[in-house]
Amino acid sequence: MSQQGAALQSYNNELVKCIEELCTKRDDVHKQIVAEEDEKQKIQADLRILTEKLSKVNEGLAKKIATRNDYDKTIAETEAAYMKIIESSHSLLNVLQREASVLKDKGVPGFANSPST
Repeated sequence: MSQQGAALQSYNNELVKCIEELCTKRDDVHKQIVAEEDEKQKIQADLRILTEKLSKVNEGLAKKIATRNDYDKTIAETEAAYMKIIESSHSLLNVLQREASVLKDKGVPGFANSPST
């Protein structure tokens, strides 16, 4: 019987050793889980911060694009109005030159070809 008792004691020691190894491995995995959960929380916090920054950048970008579009519209309208002024000035100059020519041909005083009195 003492041989059976020794075998039982040996099995018991081996069983305790296996259980301790399993507990050690479980503790290692638990530490890894805790570390990864901490890392996950840090990443989520960073992600929230970056998401907020991205939102602010997008808002600022949208405002700047709208402002640029307003500038583009104002510039286009101003250039169109300026071209109309140039065209009107050119037309006015042409009319004035024709009238001056007519007056000159009629001999109106004050023009180069008019007869002197």
